Amino acid sequence: MRKVIPLLALLATPAAALELTFQTSYDLARPSSLDYDPTFCGLWIANESREIVLVTLQGDELRRFQSDLNRIKAVTVEENHLLVADGFGNFQRISKDGVALEAPFASSQGWADTEGMVIDADGMIITVEDDPERMTWLSPTGQVERQINTMSLNPPLSEAQGIARDNRTGHLLIVDDMEGTNSLYEFDAEGELLGTTSLLPYGQDPEGIAIRPGSSQVFIAFDVGASIAAFDYQPTLPAGADPLPPDADCLMF
Repeated sequence: MRKVIPLLALLATPAAALELTFQTSYDLARPSSLDYDPTFCGLWIANESREIVLVTLQGDELRRFQSDLNRIKAVTVEENHLLVADGFGNFQRISKDGVALEAPFASSQGWADTEGMVIDADGMIITVEDDPERMTWLSPTGQVERQINTMSLNPPLSEAQGIARDNRTGHLLIVDDMEGTNSLYEFDAEGELLGTTSLLPYGQDPEGIAIRPGSSQVFIAFDVGASIAAFDYQPTLPAGADPLPPDADCLMF
């Protein structure tokens, strides 16, 4: 029988709690930043090398290639291509076949220890960094528009690694690694903290996270044990809210 474990978040506001239900996990060497791609029904994975890898949801490799950056620390799907970052403040857009679409560009703040990133509904790039500890909203060309000091949160978010965005709600899910709280943080679309939940029952040192909203699934990469765990997922919603509408799931089927 498959092991099923319910998980409830601690809430900062009076609302129904985020819920995770463990499904399964599989081994995958050095998973770091993740993003779900409905075109392939798979996960793009950055592993802090020069390469980016596309795998199925079961971990079978589909594609592998490099960018012009010295390493790829974070990856996200942006429209019909990929945006990658090196963790030093540099970014590049590349096709899903590995072709550079433009030269690398830099964040206007210079150094940026980018650990994960997503694209907002308006095209803004939202990044998480752990040196210094912050969330940053960047324009598509890298101009800093807004920042949050994540150490000012309660509880503080000191080692933010991966970030994922739920297209249905705009909510952001961020994982804090083992040097921090080893927890999952949920924010609303404006960056307001909704709650946190420990990931210790499932693994240690979470590094990346991706959401498959059409199937209400979350994938979390753990450094200790080098694995990716899959969960059923329901975001925090106001009491009495209507069920969320379906979203892009697997476009290839």
